[in-house]
Amino acid sequence: MVKKTTFKSGLRVLTIPQRGTGAVTVLVLVKTGSKYEERRINGISHFLEHMFFKGTKKRPEPIAIPEAIDKVGGYMNAFTGEDYTGYYVKVSAAKTALALDVVSDILCNSLLSAKEIEKEKGVIIEEINMYRDTPNRHIYDLFQKLLYGDQPAGWNIAGSRESVLGLYRSDLLSYMNSQYIASKTVVCVAGNIEEEKVIKNVGRMFSHLPRGDFLDKQPVVEAQKKPQLLLETRKIEQTQVALGARGVNLADPRRFDQELLASHLGGMMSSKLFVEVREKLGLVYDISTSSESNPDTGYIVTTAGVKHGFEEKAITTILREYKKLKSTLLSEQELNKVKEHEMGKLSLRLETSNAQANFYGMQELLEERYFTPQQVYDKIQKVRATDIRLLAKQVFRPENLNLAVLGNFRDRERFRKLLSV
Repeated sequence: MVKKTTFKSGLRVLTIPQRGTGAVTVLVLVKTGSKYEERRINGISHFLEHMFFKGTKKRPEPIAIPEAIDKVGGYMNAFTGEDYTGYYVKVSAAKTALALDVVSDILCNSLLSAKEIEKEKGVIIEEINMYRDTPNRHIYDLFQKLLYGDQPAGWNIAGSRESVLGLYRSDLLSYMNSQYIASKTVVCVAGNIEEEKVIKNVGRMFSHLPRGDFLDKQPVVEAQKKPQLLLETRKIEQTQVALGARGVNLADPRRFDQELLASHLGGMMSSKLFVEVREKLGLVYDISTSSESNPDTGYIVTTAGVKHGFEEKAITTILREYKKLKSTLLSEQELNKVKEHEMGKLSLRLETSNAQANFYGMQELLEERYFTPQQVYDKIQKVRATDIRLLAKQVFRPENLNLAVLGNFRDRERFRKLLSV
């Protein structure tokens, strides 16, 4: 049973006991990310995430932070998204207090050394380069840019070389003091825990989080009246394609329809597009369709690495399957398959303490409430074939389509014609 505790500061704690494990995960989520940035400081959320590992008052040498966890066989890491930043440590249950100490230390006592900041700029620029040099990762950045353009939702989470080089200690301090406040922070502790002891320790260790005024993000602007195309020309071994459409956000109950729709199209090895594009046509090694629903927006996108010279065939096949869903109902067998797949996938994922912490913590942070797994299963079971067809009609309208292509091409018109069919 999940227990939520809210302190006077507004700090929320979720404790999630699991008796069948010897592990504990401490996950701290802060409600800020790249959507909360301005152009000049694009990438600051991600930069600050890095800097929290570069020394604290208690552990001034950067090596002392990971070493404290390495010495007990645990691991720690962090991540930055558009709407959140997270820090987590996973250890044996006997080391729960240590995990809480390390995570609270980096969030409450980081030095933000000017010397380390300058050094880390080079590290982050290399990280940006690495992702750009990974075509099947970079295509997602292009798709986001295509959907949202020149606004925070369309910018790179890590920023650009220019914005990273332009960040200073004063920027990081100002951002940290406005965004890393108690009322926008959720501490999740999952695993084999002593619940009351954990709550008491969290209250004490995170008591220094500020309680200042929070700078909220600007609303995402969405305005699309015709199909959109983004082509990045580069010589690579296979063409990367991302083809999708704007969908529903996290607050929309149809997000479960959208997840099942994506799963049917390309969420498993027996999905429609995997069979049609890989197994029957042999055009790709990997093809998948995913559903994204966040607090502001949502979309469905199919990504694939396509054999050179067969891009048009792959794209038209994907579009054909999109079109079929607008007029044809999933059979009872097809609907049951995607439902069982999604429920089974969630059930397996939630076996670990880190997955439990993330499952409940993200819901609490972004929606300020949470569904239990059973409630999620119930919502999935209620989705009808007619719901999926109706959503497909709304989402896969020709004027709603978006295509990002990464490959050695100059002719935009050949791809634009495909979208206007």
